[in-house]
Amino acid sequence: MKGRRVTALLVGLAAALTLTACGVPPSDVIQAGEPASGMYSPRPKPSEPGVVFLYFLDDGDPTAYPRKIGDTADLGNVVDQLFGGPTRSEAVTATTELPRLADTPAVTVGGGKDVSIKLPNDVAPFSQPAMLQLACTVAHARGSFVPLPAATHQDAAHTAPPLDAQRSPTHTSVSVLGDGWTMRQSDDSCPDPPQP
Repeated sequence: MKGRRVTALLVGLAAALTLTACGVPPSDVIQAGEPASGMYSPRPKPSEPGVVFLYFLDDGDPTAYPRKIGDTADLGNVVDQLFGGPTRSEAVTATTELPRLADTPAVTVGGGKDVSIKLPNDVAPFSQPAMLQLACTVAHARGSFVPLPAATHQDAAHTAPPLDAQRSPTHTSVSVLGDGWTMRQSDDSCPDPPQP
């Protein structure tokens, strides 16, 4: 019984000390001005599916082929799609000189319009047409995207660029880094990108 009384007394004493709040007197609300504010950073909008133009070869010339892509802002995804080669419907007229890669290449966007693509090991240097495919695709992907029409499918048929297409005033340069080799290509020789 004595233990219970001591415990009850200690609990009562602790409650009394808590209620006195160490002698701090109560006060009213103190006005301190405007509520806290700071930089507002809205959540990024999720990217919408769209169409990007991948450059494959048609009779040896780089030609734009529309391709549905989930994240049009992801240049690495665009490059990966290009290395994947033409789809079955694109392959009717399209070929590629780019190899199929075992691993995804690392894409780095530098200052200005420079893009570097680091390839997995054991990839041979590219031909001039393959370098043009890369440079044209990257240049177009960095410059413009076309919203995806409701009726477009993954295997959309090839569409020729319209005659009134115009080249962007700035040029892109692509550096490809292989295992012991580096190649560089600008988009100067690329055909004008198609217009929506």
